[in-house]
Amino acid sequence: MQRFLIIQTAFLGDVILATPVISELKRIYPEAMIDIVVRKGNESLLNNNPMIGNVFVWNKTKGKYKSLFETIKSIRKQTYTEVFTLQRFTNAGLMTFFAKSKRKIGFDKNAFSRMYTKTVPHSLLDGSHEVERNLRLIEHHQAHPLIRPSLFPSFSDFKAVSKYKGKTYFCLAPASVWETKKLPFHQWIKLIKILLNEDSKVYLLGGPNDFDLCKSLQNEFNGNVINLAGKLSLLQSAALMKDAKMNYVNDSGPLHIASAMNAPTRAFFAQLFQVLVLVRSLKILR
Repeated sequence: MQRFLIIQTAFLGDVILATPVISELKRIYPEAMIDIVVRKGNESLLNNNPMIGNVFVWNKTKGKYKSLFETIKSIRKQTYTEVFTLQRFTNAGLMTFFAKSKRKIGFDKNAFSRMYTKTVPHSLLDGSHEVERNLRLIEHHQAHPLIRPSLFPSFSDFKAVSKYKGKTYFCLAPASVWETKKLPFHQWIKLIKILLNEDSKVYLLGGPNDFDLCKSLQNEFNGNVINLAGKLSLLQSAALMKDAKMNYVNDSGPLHIASAMNAPTRAFFAQLFQVLVLVRSLKILR
């Protein structure tokens, strides 16, 4: 029986973009066992996924290297047919190096790539989607070149958010781990003013650390703007986004959650927005 290990220890969105590799391996090898390594905080994204066996969690908060070697110890309890490393940084390379497998495949930019059995070029300049780049790691298995990411909210996840679905609603996720990816605060206010009326609601989504930002937006309005940041799990947020009239997000994790749910989505690429503002300002100064 085939047994595969996928390593993706980056951020929330990166884990979602790894799910097509899981789906394709399971399609090609229905009896295969597929394990995955993720960073602490992202493991709940993979709840209920029927294609995954073990989820190994690298908990950096317990000590970066202590937890790293604990994770490696857990990985080494299994022998894998192939290991696929989607993360390009050194720690993922170390996990790959110590994993028990004769075939180790990853991107050429990893510091340990010379020790891989096979490397795949990784470029952000070739116009490819990250899903396409990830799937190239398994193209020798005749994998499809592009498929949609997938998440699996449970019945209880949908039930938990059913109380918010009584009328037309929009979901907004104004935060991001990266400050440069955030649409400016005043632009979110403009958007909410356009969306909001007596027959619609706006739900503000995010994690616990995003509560204050969402609260500040909520305070700009008298009603029908509800701050749910930190109140929903990742899969509950996915269940809510699925049936929204539209989801408005930054180029960040919530964009990929919406995509995985095949939900209607508009994304703001704030870095591009900032460049356009700068260009406009320079023109004015001329």
